[in-house]
Formats: sequence, structure tokens, C-alpha cells
Amino acid sequence: MTPVIPPARVAFIGMGVMGAAMAANIMKAGFALTVSSRSRAKAEPLIAAGADWAPTAQDAADGAACVCLCVPDTPDVEAVLFGEDGVIHGAAPGTVVIDFSTIAASASAGFAARMAERGLVLLDSPVSGGPQGAIDGTLTCMVGGADAGFSAARQVFDAVGKTITLLGPAGSGQVCKSANQLIIVAAMQAAAEALAMGRKAGLDPMLMRQALLGGSARSFVMENHAKRMIEGTFKPGFRAELMRKDIRLAVGAMRDNGVFAPATALGAQMMEAVVNSGRGGLDAASLYGLVAELSGLKD
Repeated sequence: MTPVIPPARVAFIGMGVMGAAMAANIMKAGFALTVSSRSRAKAEPLIAAGADWAPTAQDAADGAACVCLCVPDTPDVEAVLFGEDGVIHGAAPGTVVIDFSTIAASASAGFAARMAERGLVLLDSPVSGGPQGAIDGTLTCMVGGADAGFSAARQVFDAVGKTITLLGPAGSGQVCKSANQLIIVAAMQAAAEALAMGRKAGLDPMLMRQALLGGSARSFVMENHAKRMIEGTFKPGFRAELMRKDIRLAVGAMRDNGVFAPATALGAQMMEAVVNSGRGGLDAASLYGLVAELSGLKD
């Protein structure tokens, strides 16, 4: 396949917090950029910086060497790719399509097969690293799909990520992302319970965190999410309702692969409870608020 290198045109569909930041880094890397979103207002900063606007996914894909998308869930991806004004109606055969969304692995594999029937290569590449990682261009990209497509689009990946791994055939990236989200939720649950225990025992939670960071319990969750838990600062970096969606996907992946997964089941129930307690719009670390409440602690 022909390598996608600057100044080739890249289309990016989905101008949420993550998508807009990734698209900005693609443009900074020297690619010509076309953007599309349900809300043009979210794309205005990029348009002002020199990106072209496309009203539909079909229009965005027309003339693009690579099409990227980052949208909320499986039905959104299907609509962008195969809808009435979808990517398949505008993309030329041989185009590489990168789906940065987090969706069901089985759906990703099915979408890739449908795209291949039209001569298009679909790579699933859910990401980890949060909004700051998207801004800094240091995301972890977990990629599934054909090696030829991955190699052709390598410079696009390099524009948005730091750790970029091709894991296997279509859907493999989504399986790895489910593992990532499970580990985060399980670690947040453990951190929330530990901090609640410390508070009830009369310990200073910040000193407790400091001590834990010096030992084998040190982790990204203890460094970042535990600090939010202690300070009660739950302005969303990653909303609890999105984490609930992701852990539901993890439950599905565990079921599809026949894995005994009690930690996944518990994490899923806890995130359902977090959202149902009215915390869905807060950061996923607000899991601590629920644990503290159920432990009889008042913030």
C-alpha cells in the first residue's frame, strides 16, 4: 500500500475532546486536514487554523488518503462508516480508515470485513492516555487490523501517539482496550476502598497516598486518580458514564472469550452504581464518592 505521508490529506471525523486534539496534532505533523463533526462549532478552532470543513463523513473521505474517526459508541461508528452519507460512499479503494473509538471487538472485526469488500482497510485503534495525552500527542494506540494498512498509516499514528502496537487482526485493539479499562477500574475500586479505610481509621489520606507511592502499590491510578479522590475534584477528564460503557464492553469481551472474570463483573456493577447514583457526568474517579458514601463517610 502507498504510505500516507505529509502533505497527504487526512480526514478526521468526530471533534470531541479527544478527536479535536488528535486532529490538531495530525495537522501539526504536516498533513492536509479535513474535519467533520455533528457540531461544526467544535471544529471551528481547527478550521480557523487551516483545516477544511466537510459537512458529512462522505465528503470528508472524498480525496483523503487516510480517514480517522473518534466517536462515542458502536452505533456511531457504524453510522459514520456505512450510513447514507458514510465514509464508504466517499473513500477511494485502498484508503486506510483508522477508528480511534472504543467499541465492541466483535463489531470492529465485522466492520473491517465489510470495509474490505469495498477495497478499504479498517484499523481499530482505541487509545489510552486521556485528554492530556491527546493534546501532547503521547497516546497509547492499541491497533488491530492488516499489517499493510498499519505500515501505510504509520506516520499518522506517530502524529498522535507514543506507544503504538499492532496486536493482531481486526478487533484485537478493542480487546486490548477492554483489558486496559478493566485494570483501571479494578485499581480505582481498590484505591477507593483503601482510602476510605484509612480515613475511617483516622489516617491522613494524603500522607497515606504518599506512603503507598513509595512502595509496590505505586501506579498511575495512585498517582492521579487517588489524588482526585482525596481532593474531591471530579471535574471530568473521562466521564463515569463513558467508563461504564467501556467496562460493559469488557464484560462482553470476557464472555465472548469464555474467561472467568469476577473482577470485571464487580467493576461493571460498581460503574453502573456510580452512574445510577447521579455521578455519570463526573470523572470516573468519582467511584470513590460512592464508596465513601456507602462507608458512612461525609465529604
